[in-house]
Amino acid sequence: MTNFTTTYGDLEGIEFRTLYSNGKTDGCLVTLENIIATPYGELVPQYEAEDMGRRTVKPLYFYKNGAIKSIALQSQTLIRTPIGSIPAELVTFHESGSIKRVFPLDGKLTGFWTAKNEFELAEPVTIESPLGPLSTRFIAVQFYESGALKSITLWPGEFLTLSTPAGQIRVRTGIAFYEDGRIRSLEPAGIVRVETPVGAMTAYDNDPQGIHGDLNSLQFSPEGTVMALKSTSEEIVVIDQSGNGHRFAPKLKDNPCGSERKVIVPMKVSFSKGRIVFEDYQESFNMEQCKITVGEYDRKTDDPAYSCAV
Repeated sequence: MTNFTTTYGDLEGIEFRTLYSNGKTDGCLVTLENIIATPYGELVPQYEAEDMGRRTVKPLYFYKNGAIKSIALQSQTLIRTPIGSIPAELVTFHESGSIKRVFPLDGKLTGFWTAKNEFELAEPVTIESPLGPLSTRFIAVQFYESGALKSITLWPGEFLTLSTPAGQIRVRTGIAFYEDGRIRSLEPAGIVRVETPVGAMTAYDNDPQGIHGDLNSLQFSPEGTVMALKSTSEEIVVIDQSGNGHRFAPKLKDNPCGSERKVIVPMKVSFSKGRIVFEDYQESFNMEQCKITVGEYDRKTDDPAYSCAV
């Protein structure tokens, strides 16, 4: 156990540290209370795990230049951010020192501490967003280096109804913003009809992957036009300039509970520089040189003989 000098002052009770090749510390454990003064408040790195819901972690990580990268806090602390005060158990920073992400909770999920246990600790938080005040239970909020709000990640089961370039949409999982505050992407909570460069389509991802709201299935350009979406309800037929037909549709895969039950894999479509891109098929077409028709997806599959759904 020793002391260690950082750009943020002296740390006491250092138990272990990992060094970069330049001799700077990567991360360290501390066994004594240390108070780190930041523009966002006084932060106390975790020096003991108080209960089974907290992880035993290196509470401090640093960039190679010695700037702080993240702090796991001893107890939930109100952090002053550009969008208001947010309770935090974990805070990360850009290399410049500006705040990057705030996590109200930082629990350890095990057989004894589940996501349900963690969710029960979550409290609604009100923040100031480019869309006005938003109040819900957040997993995390992310900021640009400038301090502008970059994204919001919602707890499963939490929803927000927002005004978007495509109208009022009920959102789950998350929403992301451009640095000027315009909506960059969101995850629709249900099927929504939106206008695209090839006509009206329905947008919905029946199985969104990932645990954050940084990049969602319905994406908008800075001008507010639909730039990408996922659809489970439609297929697209493209007649190219040579008269050849190409059909693109959602796919089917076996349900994890049994191969007799199929689930839809949504089709991802994006629009860029006058082209329509079918990412799952790795094909793209010039929209001005093709005839493109959007139709209803005809799911050709038998009803399952049984269901594993509860």
